[in-house]
Amino acid sequence: MDSTRQKKISRLLQREISEIFQREMRQLCLGTMVSVTAVRISPDLGQAKAYLSIFPTGNIKEVMKEINDQTSQVRFALGKRVGKQMRIIPDLRFFVDDSLDYLDNIDRLLKE
Repeated sequence: MDSTRQKKISRLLQREISEIFQREMRQLCLGTMVSVTAVRISPDLGQAKAYLSIFPTGNIKEVMKEINDQTSQVRFALGKRVGKQMRIIPDLRFFVDDSLDYLDNIDRLLKE
């Protein structure tokens, strides 16, 4: 169960990480569109899991490797943006959100 505080922080982090990927880390994405679909934060607000949707899906592994290599830069940019609102900037972990691929697969199977 997420508390109200966790939900607010999750929404804030999702919005800000999305802005960082769109504006500041454009070269990091290797010509792909990266969107943050969800952020889950731990109860102590110390760790955040960000789920990313990457389009086109051809080079997901390379993009995720580059994003994971630059996690500290993303966290630093996040700290500059939300440093006045949060005392501790959470450690970030990024995961691929493949729910859209899953839905496409189900649609394809139902059409057969």
